[in-house]
Amino acid sequence: MKTNKILIYLGLLAVGLLLGWLLFGGSSKEEADHNHNEVEQTNQMWTCSMHPQIMQPEPGDCPICGMDLIPAESGSDGLMADQFKLTENAMALANIQTTVVGKGNVEGNTIKLSGKIAENEEANAVQVSYFAGRIERLNVSFTGEEVRKGQLLATIYSPELYAAQQELITAASLKESQPALYKAVRNKLKLWKLSENQINQIEETGKVKENFPVYATVSGTVTEKLVEQGDYIKQGQPLLKIANLNTVWGNFDVYENQIDRFKKGQEVMITTNAYPNKEFKGKVDFIDPVLNTKTRTVTLRVVLSNKDDVFKPGMFVTANIEGSTAKNDEVLSIPASSVLWTGERSVVYLKTNPDQPIFEMREIKLGNQIGNEYEVVEGLFVGNEIVTNGTFTVDAAAQLQGKKSMMNKDGGKVMTGHEGHLGMDNNASNKESDHTNMNERLEVSEKFQQQLNSVYNAYINLKDALVKEDSISTSANATTLLNKLNKVDMKLLSDNKAHNHWMSLEGEIKSSATSISETSDIKSQRDHFKHLSSHLINAVQLFGINEKVYVEFCPMADNNNGAYWLSKEEKVINPYFGEAMLTCGEVKQVIE
Repeated sequence: MKTNKILIYLGLLAVGLLLGWLLFGGSSKEEADHNHNEVEQTNQMWTCSMHPQIMQPEPGDCPICGMDLIPAESGSDGLMADQFKLTENAMALANIQTTVVGKGNVEGNTIKLSGKIAENEEANAVQVSYFAGRIERLNVSFTGEEVRKGQLLATIYSPELYAAQQELITAASLKESQPALYKAVRNKLKLWKLSENQINQIEETGKVKENFPVYATVSGTVTEKLVEQGDYIKQGQPLLKIANLNTVWGNFDVYENQIDRFKKGQEVMITTNAYPNKEFKGKVDFIDPVLNTKTRTVTLRVVLSNKDDVFKPGMFVTANIEGSTAKNDEVLSIPASSVLWTGERSVVYLKTNPDQPIFEMREIKLGNQIGNEYEVVEGLFVGNEIVTNGTFTVDAAAQLQGKKSMMNKDGGKVMTGHEGHLGMDNNASNKESDHTNMNERLEVSEKFQQQLNSVYNAYINLKDALVKEDSISTSANATTLLNKLNKVDMKLLSDNKAHNHWMSLEGEIKSSATSISETSDIKSQRDHFKHLSSHLINAVQLFGINEKVYVEFCPMADNNNGAYWLSKEEKVINPYFGEAMLTCGEVKQVIE
């Protein structure tokens, strides 16, 4: 009986344990699951649909544009080290578009060249004075005035001519006894371009003319007045420049990697914004045999008929030329909008997964430009999918996520004193990177930073001159920047790593600044300014200048390829467009 009771108690205990496990064990699992969900919820990151580089641990406003942050997509595990992912919202809002690379035959493709109308130098003339004197009357009032051959241009009083006329009158009375003297005096007057009728009239009347006329020797348009009424002039001194504009030149710049595609006699179709619905035919007349070492271009000349006065010297024109090629092989070509330049490298962004917005930077080597496309020599293959619109948005996301990018070829987080403002992740693993990239701050002396600050201030003056579209001041400030750069003492850099970085950057900064100082063409200056800015940004990031610096960006600069610049103020004042689009751009980074 006692044994039965023990068995009953054991049975009841077992049932109790089973019920307890069923009741409380499940709740423990639920509680664990609940805690796990809480952890997942705690680890939720928030991003901006317009600026996917922003990642914050809690909801709020985007520090760049002020938009509400949205939950960031998870599941980026499995990406390669150089790959990064954008949200679908970011793709849509930034209008990021891609295309699959294919082959195209460049034979017969139209090559577009930009150029300018100039006077036909072969049809130009300089009207000179054949004797010294004072201009008593100038009958040409303004440049642009039409003159005809034989038209009276000016009246000149010449003491030498006055004396020569008296010699003629005296010699005429002695022509029977001294015919050689008489003939010599007449020839002297002929050398001064007096006509036979004028000489005979002086001889017959016996009167000396005080003022003599100057007649036009050609017909055309006065392009430059070189004297004013009342000026004293020397024998042979130019008075006017006269251009015959019945024909004009169209001068076009051809890059050195395009030279082999052109030859004399090629047919050219010319268009201009002045007549958007018209095309004008011409032929290649001349290709300059000398390369311009500053712009790396040669001049291609087209002679154009201008009897209807359609073309004006200085007018911008576009030439469409059927490009020839030495090879008929098919070549790989990509849209120009897909390429980003750093001054040394050309890069594109690949979409590595056709089903997901995953991207990766790829360096490529370009060949010739054919219209709006580039030949690709190395770096891409048929079937690669590349970004063709919104390229700079993708690049900004790569740079700020610490991936390889246009300005950061080695990858790694951007190390600045303002990472919190940019929404960057400051975890320890990024700080323990075992390699130095071009954005990591190096330890240098304060004196070196002061010298670099002087270069930066000269750069700011140069930038302000570009804003005002003052090419002369821009060139002068570039020269000042070079002088400041020469005063930077690299001996202050005791660390080999810092020394090597500065050696590389100094050469690039000097090259770009020199190019700006040697030209007065504002467009060319802005092209070189883009590269100058890129290298100086790296220098300021690397070494610091003990001053807050704003890195600003305009997506429409450089023919919609985008360009960066440095500024002392957060307010955007665009040096690439001046008054045309003064406030176009945004702050991309703050360096402290």
